[in-house]
Amino acid sequence: MGLLLDIGDTAVPRQTAEALARVGTVAALRLIALAVAEADDNQADWLQTGVHDALAGTDGVPDVAAVCGQLARDPEEAVRRGAAEITAWTDYTRR
Repeated sequence: MGLLLDIGDTAVPRQTAEALARVGTVAALRLIALAVAEADDNQADWLQTGVHDALAGTDGVPDVAAVCGQLARDPEEAVRRGAAEITAWTDYTRR
């Protein structure tokens, strides 16, 4: 979480979010979702950029939206809220 919400260097959250999105597991995207739920607007912008970077990359990127669909049923409300935001980001990149 510290890397995803680093306020000292915007490259750190961006690159961390990108790396986790490329991994694409429930655990990896859960971390991003938690960070999104805690992030201020500036931090959220960099997290979004990192996720977009992963989605714009090579064809081997997992289906982030499908994993977020699983996280929509997470018992923690912050995870559900963050996953909904990430899903909106993925919807935007598919247009």
